[in-house]
Amino acid sequence: MQTLNINSPKAPAPAGGYSQAVRVTAVRELLFISGQIPEDPDGHIPADFKGQARLAWANVLAQLESAGMRPENLAKVTIYLSSRDHALENREVRSEILGTHAPALTVVITGIFDERWLLEIEGYAVA
Repeated sequence: MQTLNINSPKAPAPAGGYSQAVRVTAVRELLFISGQIPEDPDGHIPADFKGQARLAWANVLAQLESAGMRPENLAKVTIYLSSRDHALENREVRSEILGTHAPALTVVITGIFDERWLLEIEGYAVA
């Protein structure tokens, strides 16, 4: 698999840690990751946003690992936030988890299925 991050000069530059588009060639496998929630297997939900974000990302990483993939296999991520107030902390935790890996990204401010959750993360991975 080869990926190429694309940021056309004919569109606005990405504003931090993602790519406007990701071209993937020589794909053998696709993994569609359902929305991962900020809850552990025992039903614990952290009270603060960063704790919830780290746990939701841990759940994403667990799905990747179970499929024999790594964070670098993520080609597209969608993050649903319960409030725009969490935007900066969301970016900080995403950068902490992904480092320099910059998949295509969409962040949506919306109502979340369970009002205790402050975010939900879904993704597409390729190998």
